Amino acid sequence: MGMTMTQKILAAHAGLDRVEAGQLIEASLDLVLGNDITSPVAIKEMEKMNVKSVFDNDKIALVPDHFVPNKDIKSAEHCQCVRNFAKKYDITNYFEVGEMGIEHALLPEKGLTAAGDVIIGADSHTCTYGALGAFSTGVGSTDMAAGMATGKAWFKVPAALKFELTGKPSKWVSGKDVILHIIGMIGVDGALYKSMEFVGEGIENLSMDDRFTIANMAIEAGAKNGIFPVDDKTKAYMEEHSAKKYKVYEADADAKYEKTYRIDLCTLKPTVAFPHLPENTKTIDEIEGIAIDQVVIGSCTNGRLEDLRVAAKILEGKKVKKGIRCIMIPATQAIYLQAMKEGLLETFIHAGAVVSTPTCGPCLGGYMGILAAGERCVSTTNRNFVGRMGHVESEVYLASPAVAAASAVTGTISSPETIE
Repeated sequence: MGMTMTQKILAAHAGLDRVEAGQLIEASLDLVLGNDITSPVAIKEMEKMNVKSVFDNDKIALVPDHFVPNKDIKSAEHCQCVRNFAKKYDITNYFEVGEMGIEHALLPEKGLTAAGDVIIGADSHTCTYGALGAFSTGVGSTDMAAGMATGKAWFKVPAALKFELTGKPSKWVSGKDVILHIIGMIGVDGALYKSMEFVGEGIENLSMDDRFTIANMAIEAGAKNGIFPVDDKTKAYMEEHSAKKYKVYEADADAKYEKTYRIDLCTLKPTVAFPHLPENTKTIDEIEGIAIDQVVIGSCTNGRLEDLRVAAKILEGKKVKKGIRCIMIPATQAIYLQAMKEGLLETFIHAGAVVSTPTCGPCLGGYMGILAAGERCVSTTNRNFVGRMGHVESEVYLASPAVAAASAVTGTISSPETIE
């Protein structure tokens, strides 16, 4: 029996000819990631180990992004802890305010992630880098500490699910709609500790930003990782952003998958996840008259340039409905700068939106858009759990940038087609 793409990457990094689902392995790491929330815990754990150095100061990335610029004393202390650690161990890839961004948009942009890599991060959405053909997964802070000290991590090799994509998405359907459709179909535990492996000719019709979004939310189906094959678009992206060598792995023809799902992208519609789980999905034509208070367009899921361009296309010449708050958050400084050059930020401001510095912000109930009791938000973020963006009696509706921007104009959850 052959191996899946994920299994081949893990076998290579474990120094083994082959691995099987359920097998425990120790694998070498190409990158260890932490942010301002998770890194301080890992740093304290590393201090307990009494180690004198990190395994490789070029293969650790520390990105303060959740509460930066610091919103209070506690967040300042967290960032100070990370900053001091980066100085002590001469961490090459420490990104201070002014050069930072939301970690899962920043690392591919900086060329730190590549096909064939094994990457762990003390953040659940580390699975984003599967869009580049890497095995990347979120871990706890203790595992991050061990990874920084040893350059290795233990894994149980995941079984795999195959998602065969065909066709071309229609005008307002994006990667966010694809992954919300999938999560609605299989549920938030439908891929529990499995690899979600995306294949098929439909992938060529998905941009890299679409693929980052889909891989990013694999964890919302419970997956260990999500992964895409490496095609010409992937190679072009890596060659533009990185000098790293990469290695392409392909699944064997007789690789074993627990289940295969076939999805015709041309049949999908803009999709919204209702409170309080990402699996509670409805297509836009099933939704009517749901009034909202706030829109957030940003996050590690949908704060990329393509997302901002779509939002600007909808908001151009229009106004955010009176009484609605619309918050735009470019995911990195480079995205912010390019959006400024293209006039996107001017479009947002003329429309009545506000533009934030790159930050995770309200996604995890941090700041820059916290909800009060009874308020509803359409958000391009990745989770809509109870109290995720503020008060436990608030509601978060997950959607694409197109739906979010259209909803900001109408004041209700709306299809972009209604305001064209």
